[in-house]
Amino acid sequence: MNDHDQVIIDSEMSFAQAIEGSTAPLEIIDTLVCVDVIYYSFDNRRHQGQLVVDASLEDDVCEIFALIEQLEFPIGKVIPVCAYQWEDGDSMADNNSHSFNFRVIAGTSKLSLHSFGRALDINPVQNPVIYPNGIIAPAGSLYRPGERGTLTAGHPIVREFIRRGWHWGGNFDQPKDYHHFEKT
Repeated sequence: MNDHDQVIIDSEMSFAQAIEGSTAPLEIIDTLVCVDVIYYSFDNRRHQGQLVVDASLEDDVCEIFALIEQLEFPIGKVIPVCAYQWEDGDSMADNNSHSFNFRVIAGTSKLSLHSFGRALDINPVQNPVIYPNGIIAPAGSLYRPGERGTLTAGHPIVREFIRRGWHWGGNFDQPKDYHHFEKT
């Protein structure tokens, strides 16, 4: 096996490390698992990252990431948000794909489905959220369908999430949240 065949480890945390510092109550923590995923990154090499998700979604996540790897769809990185001190904006700006983050929906007091490990964001830089007032997050991002790492309604990854009963933020009326998938 040559160096190019080696898997680059982006995250290799224990479950305890992956949730360290979260303010989530124990009844939520007890529903979560830490899942290792393999993907190609923008360097065209295989990487291993980790997602903290609701245990009932583990099969969906593993099977969708197997499709992502098969398609060689580039993923920036997949690191639990604890590595960003639970700051969603910092994780997004670093093009980090993630799931669990105990937090409210931006601009509201309502808990996000990320708080329960039931939402997954993929490549926020290529797939930003676009608010009705024109603000784009993360700052400096542009949504360019057809670019590497960008999701669109007809993309096989989006279709697979939807086939499994997930909702895609690109189909939301407002804001358009192109990196976001959730399953209630």
